[in-house]
Amino acid sequence: MPRLPLTDFLQGHSESPILDVRAPVEYAHGHMPGAVSFPLFSDEERARIGTTYKQMSQDKAVLLGLDFFGPKMSQLVKLAQKLAPHKRVRVHCWRGGMRSGAVLWLLELAGFQVELLDKGYKDYRRWALAEFAQPRALWVLGGLTGSGKTDVLHILADRQQPVLDLEGLANHKGSAFGSIGQPASPTQEQFENNLAAELAAFTPDTTIWVEDESRTIGPVHLPAPLYEQMHAAPLLLLEVPRQQRVRKLAEEYGRHDPAALATSILRIRKRLGGLVTKEALAAIGEEDMEKMVSLVLDYYDRTYSHGLEGRRIIPVPSDTCDPAVNAELVMRTAQMAQ
Repeated sequence: MPRLPLTDFLQGHSESPILDVRAPVEYAHGHMPGAVSFPLFSDEERARIGTTYKQMSQDKAVLLGLDFFGPKMSQLVKLAQKLAPHKRVRVHCWRGGMRSGAVLWLLELAGFQVELLDKGYKDYRRWALAEFAQPRALWVLGGLTGSGKTDVLHILADRQQPVLDLEGLANHKGSAFGSIGQPASPTQEQFENNLAAELAAFTPDTTIWVEDESRTIGPVHLPAPLYEQMHAAPLLLLEVPRQQRVRKLAEEYGRHDPAALATSILRIRKRLGGLVTKEALAAIGEEDMEKMVSLVLDYYDRTYSHGLEGRRIIPVPSDTCDPAVNAELVMRTAQMAQ
């Protein structure tokens, strides 16, 4: 029964899927990237076992768990055979206790090679949170709203530059309009898990490109240690003329549902003020996206400019939103600044 430390467990054989045997609600709240939900107990069963443990005894809770486990053993083996036809799996629960031990016993009985995570998912969470405090060499790409920062990062990634796409991990573009056209954002815990895995994939001497972000990206927030490192790192600030930014944003927003745009405007109405909100909503109704963008951009430009105070800024002037042109400019500027 190999009981592996986390590093060895994560570097396991590629044919060995990671089976997360915790309850579905636990998996949904947060899990290792790439792990498969393989619940030993349903949410209701887990709750009943927990209640029995607290109100009666551990022995009674174990017996109840066995009552639930027995009838589903065959089903679990069949599911494991579908997930791992080569009969090699990695298994974990919350702390590496009874649940993963029961699945280990069952699958080994069925002829599987099973590797068990010592200390369970709890140890993975400890590792993930510690990953954010690791010192990182960063190039932070900034610029007023509409400068095309995310597009530039994508070009940099295509050119084999090391890029950390925070908005991609959050499924959110960061502004009040950031959820439009995006899949649902992950939970905070899952965002942290995915982010830690991305960071761990970079070697310690790698300088990583990352977009300048506020502490929150939609419903998730950046871990404080990483956020502090970003604010201390050099900020390459794209300086794109306002009209270019207005035109770019108007073209993007014009593809979206007007009702979703109006909802986003109303979300920040207190910050925009009553008159600007009314005018922006009217512009949406008139399909005048450039007017709507221009009205809202005043607020975002003020907010972003205020957040630049005290930062190490390296200006990158540009007369275009073309991401290929601007990727060349920021790379050249970074090379000169080294």
